Amino acid sequence: MSDTHRLHDLVTQVRRDILRQVHKVNSGHPGGSLGCAEFFVALFQEIMDRKSGFDMNGKDEDLFFLSNGHISPVFYSVLARSGYFPVDELNTFRLINSRLQGHPTTHEGLPGIRIASGSLGQGISVAIGAAETKKLNKDAHLIYTLCGDGELQEGQNWEAIMYAAGNKVDNLILTVDYNGQQIDGSLDTVLPMGNLKAKFEAFGWDVLEVKEGNNLIAIIDGLNNAKSRTGNGRPVCILMHTVMGNGVDFMMHTHAWHGKAPNDEQLETALAQNPATLGDY
Repeated sequence: MSDTHRLHDLVTQVRRDILRQVHKVNSGHPGGSLGCAEFFVALFQEIMDRKSGFDMNGKDEDLFFLSNGHISPVFYSVLARSGYFPVDELNTFRLINSRLQGHPTTHEGLPGIRIASGSLGQGISVAIGAAETKKLNKDAHLIYTLCGDGELQEGQNWEAIMYAAGNKVDNLILTVDYNGQQIDGSLDTVLPMGNLKAKFEAFGWDVLEVKEGNNLIAIIDGLNNAKSRTGNGRPVCILMHTVMGNGVDFMMHTHAWHGKAPNDEQLETALAQNPATLGDY
């Protein structure tokens, strides 16, 4: 099996993991999780320089911070299938006393989780702090973070965005999940964001777009492009155009599945569209 086929198979399995986690407890956020499956697989399997094992210091390796923490199902799936913890622990998603809470937390000590990210708008700020720490420690590794497009309606983000450019935090790559949807409707209906590319550029960032954010190869190419732009005095932003609910036809292109679990029949339909590849937990 070629590496490309392996990665595509993993994306399909991650979709199954997302659907099964959310269905089991009738709670969670499948829409954004499905839309970011390709991104997480690309990042953790191809792009990041990761050490074996996990420690919170994160020295001498690339680090990732999830800002839009409600898409924890995709994060947990890829962490488990990248060896951070046993895959069968996905069975405990959102259960009492589980390490896999609805929004990632740190107090349970789940490998791979570096910040609690329930409240939106904070991830970029944390990532900037980590990036500056890397510089102070003479550590040439990179910081990656992901946020939602609707999340950029939070004012703290723009203070952070201004700070990162003003202080030449050029070891930071921010990816925006640009799906045009949020919990209450489309981005343009709730609060239009205008031209995000122009906004980031006006704040002094180096900006690139991945028009096919659910194309695994396009994402890998985009992330490699972003890596090549680091170290040049500007933070880097990727506007990644995705489809909410990608891979499940009745969940796509709508905010309705932002935070709703499929019932038994819907689960079977969704799983049939994503045949098992690596084995369910």
